Amino acid sequence: MSEISFRTATEADLPIVVSMLADDDIGESRETKGAGLPTEYVHAFEEMSRDTNNRVLLAIIDGAIVGSLQLVIFASLSRTGAKRALIEAVRVTSELRGKNIGTALMKHAIAEARAAGCGVVQLTSDRRRARAHLFYRRLGFEQSHVGFKLELKP
Repeated sequence: MSEISFRTATEADLPIVVSMLADDDIGESRETKGAGLPTEYVHAFEEMSRDTNNRVLLAIIDGAIVGSLQLVIFASLSRTGAKRALIEAVRVTSELRGKNIGTALMKHAIAEARAAGCGVVQLTSDRRRARAHLFYRRLGFEQSHVGFKLELKP
């Protein structure tokens, strides 16, 4: 396999990123893929793009997007004012899963968080994603908290 490079996503990358978000049994029920990307994705991406601490990182092989994640750096009062990094929506294109692309992408994101002065990197993972939980543990993450979400419907 060719070398993996990384870059920040642009709006032109959205169809591929959204397609990866929808490419599993959990994501397919939450995301909209196919022709005609809904404007909600574009609006969300535009808002994210205005904040230099909130971006989508891409893994690239031979010019093709093969992985993505969202990396958010934010200030926190806890831990004596330590900065934190939040990683969300980690995905690798289905045909290349198991080839260490996700590992490389996560290590790149963690290095960026460290360079930004973060003291903690955190993430959540759906309880049904048992393979993802093993993946995060192999990267050194500890299952230290119980997460809660409240879905707000319009």
